[in-house]
Amino acid sequence: MMDNRFATALVIACVLSLMSTIYLAASIGTDYWFEYRNPFPPENNSESKATWDELFGENADENSYTDALFRWNGTIGLWRRCITMSENSYWYNSPGEMVRKCVSFSLSDQFMEKYKDPGNHNSGTDLNRTYLWRLQFLLPFVSLGLMCFGALIGVCACACRSLYPTIATGVLHFLAGLCTLGSVGCYVAGIELLHKKLPPPRAQGQFGWSFCLACVSAPLQFMAAALFIWAARTNRKEFTLLKAYRVA
Repeated sequence: MMDNRFATALVIACVLSLMSTIYLAASIGTDYWFEYRNPFPPENNSESKATWDELFGENADENSYTDALFRWNGTIGLWRRCITMSENSYWYNSPGEMVRKCVSFSLSDQFMEKYKDPGNHNSGTDLNRTYLWRLQFLLPFVSLGLMCFGALIGVCACACRSLYPTIATGVLHFLAGLCTLGSVGCYVAGIELLHKKLPPPRAQGQFGWSFCLACVSAPLQFMAAALFIWAARTNRKEFTLLKAYRVA
């Protein structure tokens, strides 16, 4: 029969694991990793149409869509970039209601090379930003995969009525926490490097709530990992001592 201490530790670890999974999944699926704030967005509808082409056009490059995000209170996530602009984006229409319009990064966009001069294909490849961008996209999915695999091992451990395999669950949660932390670090580094290469924006930027969810998810994964490993190791040690005592 399992000691109440270990049962409590496992329940808390499972709750922390579930919370971190929800937070990480929400951060991946939302667009508020970084938010731009311009107190004086353009009001000219012709500028709106030009911005639409910069953000959604087939030839939109990193420099053009980043400039559009600066000017139109844009947000950017791992999958999409969005701006808030007038619904009537043509010069002959009167300004309409402000609406949020988004465009997704394609899979090829996620693995596209970044250039030393953003948008200039002749400036050469910026390897640092290229690999930071790819890692910030891949690592959250690796983290979710590790946690799902750890949960599967935990279910198998329950079916076998053995607590010891949950050490593997703890190790996988620890690795998942490292991946989440790595994704956050890569995103911060990539944003800072991009902004250093562009002219000072008129808008003020800040990290959004999607980014904060990812930041919160990492320590929850580490805490769950510590509880899983502690419960499994301590229970195994006490079981070994009890078995030795009975043999003696």
